Amino acid sequence: MSRFCSLFSQILKFIPREDFQRQVHQLNAERHARGVSCWQQFVAMLFCQLGRAHSLREIEQGLKSCEGKLTHLGIEPLARSSLSYMNTHRPWQLYRQVFFDLLAHCQAQGTWRHKFRFKNKLVSLDSTVIDLCLQLFDWAKFRRTKGAVKLHLLLDHDGYLPCFAVVTAGNVHDVRVARTLKLQPGTIIVDDRGYNDYELFARWTEQGVYFVTRMKDNAIYKVIERRAIPENRPNIRKDQIIRLSGVSASQKCPHRLRRVEVWNEEKHETLVFLTNHFELAAATIAAVYKDRWSVELFFKAIKTNLKVKTFVGTSANAVKTQLWTALIAMLILRFLQLKSKWGWSLSNLVALLRMNLFTHRDLWAWLDKPFDTPHDSGAPQQVELAF
Repeated sequence: MSRFCSLFSQILKFIPREDFQRQVHQLNAERHARGVSCWQQFVAMLFCQLGRAHSLREIEQGLKSCEGKLTHLGIEPLARSSLSYMNTHRPWQLYRQVFFDLLAHCQAQGTWRHKFRFKNKLVSLDSTVIDLCLQLFDWAKFRRTKGAVKLHLLLDHDGYLPCFAVVTAGNVHDVRVARTLKLQPGTIIVDDRGYNDYELFARWTEQGVYFVTRMKDNAIYKVIERRAIPENRPNIRKDQIIRLSGVSASQKCPHRLRRVEVWNEEKHETLVFLTNHFELAAATIAAVYKDRWSVELFFKAIKTNLKVKTFVGTSANAVKTQLWTALIAMLILRFLQLKSKWGWSLSNLVALLRMNLFTHRDLWAWLDKPFDTPHDSGAPQQVELAF
């Protein structure tokens, strides 16, 4: 007889039920509830992500087919009409808070560090557009004949975990979200040229936040100092201290900046980086920007392995609920991948976990040895009484 509950139930234990209910009460999320709790909605939407359900009907029937195994999840079979109503009316902010609580738990459990020698916190900022049909999602403004939402993400390079996210309409500029970030002094933030904003660069410099980005081709500047180029770094072409000299740029960002010019042998092109960090080596600046590609890989992984390209609801609340549950699922998957000794690829972990969601095995033993047969002594699990 198995002594463990299902893998899905063990995954749900990452979100303590008491903490979840406290967030429900704080947001008054069940003020119009008619017997169906937010926990049932959360379990159903997480099942949608991990089980790769494509519609409300598949969520309903997938859970009903396991009706005898739902008691240990703390839910009952859920009708698709009830789930649709909850996705439309229950506040999506609940799952945003669940995400940040889970993130704090994951960070407390891990000791991961980025691969560079410096001790500064390293994060990457980027966004991705998720296309939507404008006739069905008329609130998702993007272009005249096209709708979309945009997921803005801040990726922590300590374990490559998402540490901040914002879901907006597709026509919201990236810089608007970047201006709302509150970063700790000493943090190094990496972004692409879409975030070039001289006022933002000046504010980060004054706050003690370092940035690394690509410099615009039409930027006007004045060279103040030319630094020596290391002889063992032939790809480093220039390392300069500059000051922006454009009419408005010099007013928006009067601080001294650093310009690093690097030759990319693979693409046969020159890359020009702009930063306010003067201590790191020029080669390290280039390597830090190259590591920004991890946020692109994160977007590719979440779109490939989870349910974020098609939605089971058309309202703004339903879309944001589904996106935040996808981020929760991605955080859980990445945490399992980091803690496992097997060396999973993310796609393989998602695929095999989907096949074994309701398998009754120890989660951590399965992660470390997924293809081993669990030990079964065959002896009855009964305590002997001493007379």
